[in-house]
Amino acid sequence: MTRDHGPERDIYANRTLNLRSVEAIGYDMDYTLLHYRTEEWEGAAFEHARRLLVERGYPVGDVVFEADHYLQGLVIDLDLGNLVKATRFGYVIQAQHGTRQLTFDELRRAYAGVFVDLGEPRFRFLNTRFSISEAALYAQLVDRLDADVIEGPIGYDELYRIVAAALDESHALGPLKAEIAADPDKFCDIDPNTAQTLIDQRRAGKRVLLITNSDWTYTRAMMSYAFDRHVPGGSWRDLFDIVVVAASKPRFFAEDSAAFRVVDPDRGLLEPHRGPLGVGDVYYGGSARLVERSLGLDGEHILYAGDHLFGDVHVTKSVLRWRTALIMQELESDIADATRFAADEATLRRLMSEKINLEDQVAQARLAELRHSAGDDSFPPWEGPSIGRILEQMRELDQRITPLAKSAAELGNPTWGPLMRAGNDKSLFARQVERYADVYTSRVANFGLRTPYALLRATRTTLPHDVLPWDTGHE
Repeated sequence: MTRDHGPERDIYANRTLNLRSVEAIGYDMDYTLLHYRTEEWEGAAFEHARRLLVERGYPVGDVVFEADHYLQGLVIDLDLGNLVKATRFGYVIQAQHGTRQLTFDELRRAYAGVFVDLGEPRFRFLNTRFSISEAALYAQLVDRLDADVIEGPIGYDELYRIVAAALDESHALGPLKAEIAADPDKFCDIDPNTAQTLIDQRRAGKRVLLITNSDWTYTRAMMSYAFDRHVPGGSWRDLFDIVVVAASKPRFFAEDSAAFRVVDPDRGLLEPHRGPLGVGDVYYGGSARLVERSLGLDGEHILYAGDHLFGDVHVTKSVLRWRTALIMQELESDIADATRFAADEATLRRLMSEKINLEDQVAQARLAELRHSAGDDSFPPWEGPSIGRILEQMRELDQRITPLAKSAAELGNPTWGPLMRAGNDKSLFARQVERYADVYTSRVANFGLRTPYALLRATRTTLPHDVLPWDTGHE
């Protein structure tokens, strides 16, 4: 197949998805159809939440938002007041208490025998880019709590609830959304090819839906800003068969509620509605089951694309068995960083292979010494370099490996590293993506690059015993 785009714009399949069999495609709006500039959007949310906390007497007047210090996919440990990054198996490999990174010894003491289980109330999974402001605010409040600047008694779990409530309120109230809608150029990065992607999908016979938690006023303003100029008819409404606002995801996917109303688009008023959803209308609330009944489709023929790993993908897949696509803006920069590091990565792999061979030699030499000291002459003596010499070679290798390993660990994010990796393993976030997202990609317009007729094949996964090109010396 011809590719006129780089890997950062591709679509990656955990499970094969034939787009020809998909008859309806639903989209989230925020961080999905609309790409926000994270530093500006989350910075504004952080600031609005900070003001709310100041009004309530919390000493947060001097806290600052530093977007690159945090990452979605982290986990908050409510028992210890830590932010942690875990492997797919729940092993914690990195943590910070408040804003201070834990040393190796501190990490080992805190998490010896502890596995991150997202089903436990102790842990809160930061599974969307909206969580970045939450992590930044919580970490700085932990510092103030430890310094007795915040009056107690209060625990780290209660502190989290205070932070989450302030951010939820800042998102729900009008001033934050009004600030964004008043200056969308500051907060949005518009891809003009997104509209053409939706147009092509509708021309291919697919029914296209917008299902967002945002209210009608904000949705109308932002969608008009982003799409009216790119739609032949001049209205973003022409892109969608059905629009659902104030959907209350994940409840929208998990419950079969009949409580919904139709929106008068001109006056913004809500009117009662019964029966199936009608083409061209805007609805307030509802449920995914109602969408299925209205379209006459089951989950196998509906694809939903969103950025929220739990609210858009996890529940949709586990409850409804819809096909799912996760939109991950940071994938582009992560892949670009990995591409630039490719030559160093090859060197690092080669050096690590050399070190593994030396480690094996040390083990064989020690076994030979053990047998010799026991007077067992039935095995040949060790004829390789001395253990001391091998250890010296390993130290020399480590001096070359360490800076490369450090650079690899800082790809994507200088503090936490790549989103999808935790050391040599997949991250806990990556494991959730594997389980619940059929496909993932960096932006909706990438579906346009692959066309509405593409067969998105899952790649062959690797196993520890697989023979890989770099193992054999072949490119």
